[in-house]
Amino acid sequence: MRKLFVIGIGAGDPDQVTMQAVKAMRQAEAFFLIGKGDEKRELVQVRTTILAEYVDTPHRIIEIADPPRERTPADYTGVVVDWHERRSELLEAAFDQVDGVGAILVWGDPALYDSTLRMVENVLARGRTSFDYEVIPGVTSIAALAARHRQVLHRIGEPVHVTTGRKLREEGLRDGSTVVMLDGECSFTQVPGDDLHIWWGAYLGMPDETLIAGRLREVEARIVARRASLRAEKGWIMDVYLLR
Repeated sequence: MRKLFVIGIGAGDPDQVTMQAVKAMRQAEAFFLIGKGDEKRELVQVRTTILAEYVDTPHRIIEIADPPRERTPADYTGVVVDWHERRSELLEAAFDQVDGVGAILVWGDPALYDSTLRMVENVLARGRTSFDYEVIPGVTSIAALAARHRQVLHRIGEPVHVTTGRKLREEGLRDGSTVVMLDGECSFTQVPGDDLHIWWGAYLGMPDETLIAGRLREVEARIVARRASLRAEKGWIMDVYLLR
């Protein structure tokens, strides 16, 4: 493979795909799609829908089965590093199948809570294959959340802290506003305080998009119940929220 595009495709709405992303996709001869099993097949379908809408040049799709990993390990960093290494091995084998230009479509933006760029660097570090790569930014779920709730992420002169549910439970809230991603434990229920507000969204940009906002203590039980119902119905969930 001579070149690889790592393309951010937004939070799920095909209309969020940028013209820069479309131009890059039209140069690719093969697209590498990392599948996450039958339960999350919809994530692959969104990508194939985007390709059908925007790419009219000949191309092929190479699916890669995502290797499993432990979700609640004692050594979180060690488990994730091992998972990235196994993913990198699969990507390297897939890259060997392409002699021209390839592309990976990344949910949201490749620079925010996504491991694709690390895996690409891992492949190059092995020294068995050589190629150039270019990163195309995408609309993040954070930007989509703010837009759908019509919110500015920060108040005047204040910072915005972006973190995970695990870190929120360990470290609590910081000054300013806090955006929380990758929270399977509804960690907002463990944050003390009666003066907090939350803006929550799931499946942003998709047909099942769900939004809830209000005083945290008044809506937290509703969010927990709705999140559990959606996850049970679809088998997976992607959500993000702003706390202030």
